Amino acid sequence: MELRQLRYFVTLAEELHFGRAAAREHIVQSALSQQLQRLERELGVRLLERSTHHVGLTVAGAAFLIEARKIVAQVDRAAQIARNAAGSSLRLRVGIIDASYDSMPQILHEVQARHPDLVIHQVEAGVPEQYQQLLDGRLDVGIGRAALAPPGVASHLFRDDPLGVLVPDGHRFTAMDGVPVATLAREPLLLAEDGRAPEFNQFVVEMCRAAGFTPAVYEGTVESIRAAASLVAGGRCLYCVPSSCISALPGTIWRPLVEPMSHYPWSILWRAAETSDLVRTVIDCARAMSKRLGWLASPDPAAR
Repeated sequence: MELRQLRYFVTLAEELHFGRAAAREHIVQSALSQQLQRLERELGVRLLERSTHHVGLTVAGAAFLIEARKIVAQVDRAAQIARNAAGSSLRLRVGIIDASYDSMPQILHEVQARHPDLVIHQVEAGVPEQYQQLLDGRLDVGIGRAALAPPGVASHLFRDDPLGVLVPDGHRFTAMDGVPVATLAREPLLLAEDGRAPEFNQFVVEMCRAAGFTPAVYEGTVESIRAAASLVAGGRCLYCVPSSCISALPGTIWRPLVEPMSHYPWSILWRAAETSDLVRTVIDCARAMSKRLGWLASPDPAAR
């Protein structure tokens, strides 16, 4: 059994798609398939359920995944310790949700100013995936709403981000300074892909229900803010989004939601059992920036 086979298996288990997994590992799909078949032969068990349109894990595969992730994470951690001991540059692995959001880039700018030699690796992943990668040791810090965080993930709330709605140019809402939440009842709303952002979808749906209606959900899904903006610009739907990602979205206009105003809670996330000096620096920078820019709407928000 080879370490690369374990990496390939973990990647495929996360993607459940041979093409995407091969692209992540920078190998051709046939080579990925061959390595995983070899792994199954060496183990003497079937790890994967394959069909023309579906890839899934067998019961044995799901059990194997838990241990394979631990092994890969431990090897990565050992390599990092060796590099640090040899005097290599410090490294920080940071989870981000979407490159369109501006909170983490601002925080990391301050972190970089404190540690000019720090090498920062940004990994784009949904919050559930960030939780798993934090627990596995593949990420040092992440960002997101912490309401659904598992016990092993700690968090620090640093921003209450005003929620608004993206509308296409010329929409009737563009003439409003603020859009009452109840007026969204007559509009198709795009939600994020639920496997990628269940905490955000939950927040939006609960906001609508509190205003007296269940949202009419647009049937399509997207995996990025820019893809969502493209659907909005085409007049297909509207999209609720925090103020921290409203810049450079062509063909759309952002309007704040009012009656009531809603604020989306952003938290720094990290592995509770291991708080390194670099992780503390990220938390300190987030706390300092929050205070300087007035990012918290209230000192002790409830039910985040």
